[in-house]
Parts: sequence; C-alpha cells; structure tokens
Amino acid sequence: MNYSGYLETLTADPIRITNVTFEAGCRNNWHIHHKGGQILLVTAGEGWYQEWDKPAQKLITGDVVNIPAERKHWHGAAKNSEFVHIAISIPADEATTEWCEAVTDEQYNLLD
Repeated sequence: MNYSGYLETLTADPIRITNVTFEAGCRNNWHIHHKGGQILLVTAGEGWYQEWDKPAQKLITGDVVNIPAERKHWHGAAKNSEFVHIAISIPADEATTEWCEAVTDEQYNLLD
C-alpha cells in the first residue's frame, strides 16, 4: 500500500523548520542527521518515534522529541491516525541527512 506525507518548509535560514504531515500508516525511512540533530514538536494526531535497537515510543499531540546528531531513527503516523509535527533542524557546519533502509511492514506492524 502506498502512503503519503506532506512537507511545508516554514523557514530555511538560519534554521530549517518544516511542518510535516503523515497520513495514517505513513512513515519515513530510517535516517541519520549527521553533525546537526533534530527536534520534533508534535502538533496533531498520533505517531511513533524509534531509535535503532530501542523500542518505539508512541507520540501524541504536545510531545517533544530531541534527536541527537548521529542517532539512527525513524518517525511516522500510527496505523489509524494522521500525524503532524514541526521538525526543527539543529544547525551545524556541513550537516547532512543520510537516508537508510525502509521501516519494514513487519517492524511497523509490531507496534500497537
């Protein structure tokens, strides 16, 4: 099944801030923010955040996630809820994002 997400850049300089909307069941791939981290401010719905080799954390409106640089992770919507967050990229010289493998349906379907 194909899922969609929507990105709206709110500011790009000096700090990149993006409004991100995932439809129910949508999630991004595992990824790593090199040199600069990221902060997620959950503004609507229910979703998930998971770091590599750690259990997934359920997220709801009002939650804040501080993602340190170099931490492999993914985030996305719960199966039955849209999920909206503001993503704030922490500025750093030569910061990049490395996109990795997809979160498999098997991994995702283990979540409540």
